[in-house]
Amino acid sequence: YHKRHTTDTSTQTSSGRNLAHTRPAPTRRKVRKAVEALLAFARSKAKGDALLLNENESVHLLVTVWKIPRVAQVIKIPLPHGIRAETAEVCLFTKDEPDLSAEQTESLYRKLLTQNGITSVSQVISYKTLKKEYKPFEAKRRLLNRFDLFLSDDRIRRLLPSHLGKHFYEKKKAPLSVNLKAKNLAKELQKHIQGTILPVTNKGCCYTTRIGHTGMKADEILDNIIAAAEVIAKKLPKNWKNVKVLHLKTLKSVSLPIFTARISNLDELDKEPNTKRKQEKEKKKKPKKAAKKVNSIQSTVTTKNKGAAATQELVVKEEVVQEPEEHADDEEIPQLVPMQITSLAELKVIVSLLLNISIKTKYFKPCK
Repeated sequence: YHKRHTTDTSTQTSSGRNLAHTRPAPTRRKVRKAVEALLAFARSKAKGDALLLNENESVHLLVTVWKIPRVAQVIKIPLPHGIRAETAEVCLFTKDEPDLSAEQTESLYRKLLTQNGITSVSQVISYKTLKKEYKPFEAKRRLLNRFDLFLSDDRIRRLLPSHLGKHFYEKKKAPLSVNLKAKNLAKELQKHIQGTILPVTNKGCCYTTRIGHTGMKADEILDNIIAAAEVIAKKLPKNWKNVKVLHLKTLKSVSLPIFTARISNLDELDKEPNTKRKQEKEKKKKPKKAAKKVNSIQSTVTTKNKGAAATQELVVKEEVVQEPEEHADDEEIPQLVPMQITSLAELKVIVSLLLNISIKTKYFKPCK
């Protein structure tokens, strides 16, 4: 028993090392176990009516990261096995063609799709039709609930958000931009229809993508997960080092972990220097320091006055005079420096001088 236990732990640590350093994806054996467990749980919880109607439950991949990215992005993930049924409703928004009406534009693009052998697009809606017929809120809501996926011509991608509204983006049904002028149009559309997306936001550390459904085979879901992990490792901000945990789940099941990163990945991310930030900070700090030095040199100008010839032995330190600076932020309050008297003889000399001055000023009257 001791030998078996030690061999199991050694294989686990070696696979963990390979996973963290060499392989940018979770192990297939562990993923297969999680997929089979989810499919078995979905079959046990499915009711009789659901089995007769062939209603499938979606399988989601949850990605948890160490560091939240600064900029939001959408990662497009092509999958080897399609996750949408053949009966899925797909809508395509197209650009308005010059000198053609909305109906003529829609018929033109329907012919283009049939010529390329594309039958998965259910309806084509031109930009003019979208602005006119789907302006009310109820019309937009019906359009949202009617279709499973929305595609848009990449030439009008930036014009759609103001006409569709926020509900398309809250339901994660934002139109995916496609190139309708591509040489292989069927491959371009099929890549988006049968693929998936991972919305990466800058407001949280957990992201979800649909990776399959319970009607698929376990091997097909497994291939999709491995393919998605490879794309995430390349396109995620800070790449695979930023991945903390990967989970699999359905809508009604618990989350099953299929990959957990080592804490050393977080240490590596913390050690990565932000060179651009440091360079900008240094550029901003250097001129400020130089200006402070010049101001300090100019402000520390002290004046020393010597006594009269009769009282050469007496040395009096006068006030330190500071000239006001034009661009100084904080003004310093000048301090009075007391007279330094070293002996009693100097004190007597000072007193006698002050008495003589007071007597002369009292009895001396200047002539007119």
